[in-house]
Amino acid sequence: MNMQSKRFHIIGVIMAMLAACFGANAQQAVSTENSVDVKFRKALDQNFRTTFLVDQSREQVFNAINNVRGWWSESIEGATNQPNAEFLYHYKDVHICKLKIVTFIPGKKVVWLVLDNYFNFTQDKTEWKGTKIIFDISRKGGKTQLQFTHEGLVPQYECYKVCHDAWTSYIQGSLKDLITTGKGKPNKKEGGLNAELIKKWGLQPK
Repeated sequence: MNMQSKRFHIIGVIMAMLAACFGANAQQAVSTENSVDVKFRKALDQNFRTTFLVDQSREQVFNAINNVRGWWSESIEGATNQPNAEFLYHYKDVHICKLKIVTFIPGKKVVWLVLDNYFNFTQDKTEWKGTKIIFDISRKGGKTQLQFTHEGLVPQYECYKVCHDAWTSYIQGSLKDLITTGKGKPNKKEGGLNAELIKKWGLQPK
């Protein structure tokens, strides 16, 4: 190899090294930026969320979710297992809410939209109104994962602490038990409904 060829060879090696170096830095910069973006979005996402894994199939988990009287409350009025159905949850006159099933994908996902809501223990009686209750079902590590998200239920809500504890109990306790043992721990059916609100929302108690 003559001197000129050696010179071109050395220049080529240097250029390759620089390209590799800048390429790695660029890739690292993009990776860092994406990592920061994910952390930022997670910091902003304050929605209540809880997740668990079970041995049962996605279909079994899906069916249990839709058996709302089996894990949330026996005092549910209306259909809970079909698309676009509306149903009413109530606990005495403490909490009453009207929900609509807006997403219904067998074995994968269920979403409820809170159409209206009433709490007797918060300054804003309608907290929850317009929020979404989301059940995402997937397979993970040979098990079925259920991720529950109450989108819009955030720490700024006056009801957050109460709702956090209640949802944790219903999802991690009652719903999980219904899936794994066939028996949940729903609220028992009882009277004492707020008749005026029931009439307003167009759903009558059984």
